[in-house]
Amino acid sequence: MAKAPSFTNRLIHETSPYLQQHAHNPVDWYPWGEEALVRARREDKPIFLSIGYSACHWCHVMERESFENPDIARLMNESFINVKVDREERQDLDQIYMTSVQLMTQHGGWPMSVFLTPELEPFYGGTYFPPDDRMGMPSFKRILMGVAHAWKTKREEVRKSGKQLTQAMEEMNRSTVAQGQEQALSLSLVDEAVTAYSKAYDSTYGGFGKAPKFFHTMELRLLLRHWKRTSASSSLKMVTETLERISTGGIYDHLGGGFHRYSTDAQWLVPHFEKMLYDNALLLELYLEAFQATKNSEFSRVATETLNYVLREMTSPDGGFYSTQDADTEGEEGKFYVWRLEQIFKTLDNGLAEQFCDAFGVTHEGNWEGKNILHRRSSTGDVPLAAAQRKLFAARAERKAPFRDEKILVSWNGWMIHSMALGFQVLGDERYLREAEKASDFILQQLSSKKNSGRILLHAYKDGKARFSAYLDDYASFVYALVTLYEASFDIKWVKAAVELSQTLMDEFWDPTQATFFYTARTHEKLITRPRDFHDGATPSGSSMAFTSLIRLGRLTANDRWLRASEEGLAQYAHLMKTMPNATAQALIALDSLINRPMEIVIAAGDSEDEREEGLKLIREKFLPNKVVLLVAKEAEKVAPLLLGKKALKGKLTTYICENFSCKAPLLGVEELLRELETR
Repeated sequence: MAKAPSFTNRLIHETSPYLQQHAHNPVDWYPWGEEALVRARREDKPIFLSIGYSACHWCHVMERESFENPDIARLMNESFINVKVDREERQDLDQIYMTSVQLMTQHGGWPMSVFLTPELEPFYGGTYFPPDDRMGMPSFKRILMGVAHAWKTKREEVRKSGKQLTQAMEEMNRSTVAQGQEQALSLSLVDEAVTAYSKAYDSTYGGFGKAPKFFHTMELRLLLRHWKRTSASSSLKMVTETLERISTGGIYDHLGGGFHRYSTDAQWLVPHFEKMLYDNALLLELYLEAFQATKNSEFSRVATETLNYVLREMTSPDGGFYSTQDADTEGEEGKFYVWRLEQIFKTLDNGLAEQFCDAFGVTHEGNWEGKNILHRRSSTGDVPLAAAQRKLFAARAERKAPFRDEKILVSWNGWMIHSMALGFQVLGDERYLREAEKASDFILQQLSSKKNSGRILLHAYKDGKARFSAYLDDYASFVYALVTLYEASFDIKWVKAAVELSQTLMDEFWDPTQATFFYTARTHEKLITRPRDFHDGATPSGSSMAFTSLIRLGRLTANDRWLRASEEGLAQYAHLMKTMPNATAQALIALDSLINRPMEIVIAAGDSEDEREEGLKLIREKFLPNKVVLLVAKEAEKVAPLLLGKKALKGKLTTYICENFSCKAPLLGVEELLRELETR
């Protein structure tokens, strides 16, 4: 019988797996909310705010070392009101207080550890702190005692520091917007960004910069668009070399499919082993677009394996996609994924084992802490190697699996729904379309509700509960997904839902005085500042994603308001695109989609279903990044006025190619469509 825990705190009542992981700490944790904030004001105590997420390796380390330590917990409980936050649930708090930590320390990361006044103003912070002084880092004990002493003896100085830092964050918000007013929109901004990317490109191993190395999916997608417009082979080469390096490195799961979080080295060998839904969604989009552009079968293979991984391991039976899989198993990072040589020979016949070890770089010495991270050194297209991978995958499945965070987050689901629907279009597997539709229905039924002419969203779903006001990127990414889902299925209900959501997006998040978006809704909980989300991180910024989505939906529905708002907003962004291209790639993608030969393709099906499918296949297999595709149907005309007057001629598939809503003469049949597409 399991021993009853010695401690239980308020986090036991939360749905977040990350918060529940701390429910039996001796720390008197509160979730973020009125109970904690009122107590801090009543007792005039500072707040210790700890922000992390369930798949975070160093979050687990700090919990084991400090939050499970009764002596450290006693210091925390005596002097602070302790609040634990899941950054994936409260992205608003994470944005605000991560900015404060970066201003204080010039770096950031998780776990985030920040001390606040009772008025919620940050005055001291950092990330991971060890339990004892170590490698130049002060111990968490020392930090706690020092902050507690400062609060008792220099309280007014501490409060003044908190106010100054809060004012600095608010000034950053204002100044970022104000600087953009004199900039003009031009594709030269994309060209300049590509020059900057070229300088940062690692020609030896692919990707950008040195270790640790992240995917930079938005930059790579922009390079594809630059190649499409200019035929610059160097832009395409940066993409293809990087994708090949990533998919052969240890950062890719060669047995189960899917990508780990980032590479700790420059050559993509040693990953941080957690798997995030958003990384896999964004990489899927990139690999699918690269396959359209190059017809490289390796890219379609990786996309197929990753889509199948998501269906197998990250898909809820009720609809929707789970958030993360942990880096650690039984307290050891990567344990589930790595191999010893003898384990390979125990699972496979000797001859096949030797062939596999040669292909995947497995040695007796290992390549990481005495064990082997699989990485592909030669082609695995041979049938024996594919059989070996299946056997090893089955053997690995007998191990204790990493913890899976089964929260369903709208923003991350939006990116995966889009990639599933795109996967159906490019690869033709209807399973991907079915799961994209199921996930979208789940969000519309469980995490949204109609309000006047719009539709409002909640951010997260877990254990039967939908919670937290949705953020800008929830609306933006889901609208993006619904447009792609319409193009995959031509069910007009997806466009109608996207229109309702975009109405709320503009009503609740748009600031017409600055032509920018806030990250939180007008009706959101009042915090010390209302953040704006300008810079890409591991995911696209909420603002740039909103522009991207409104441009696509605006073209689909001929909504000039959304197109004009996007143009005005991108003009505000122009100075950032010029000076910080590495942080604004998604905005540059939106800019490209706005002014680089945007195309509306209207399909009027003729008498032959086969002819319609053949025409769609031609469109879907070609890399046409700035297109939207519509299908003539009576019920769609009210939502998409461009369909009015369009019809099939002579009983044949008829295609109308339009640019900025000005349409060329109709193309009859598949042959004329093919000839037109060959010019693009």
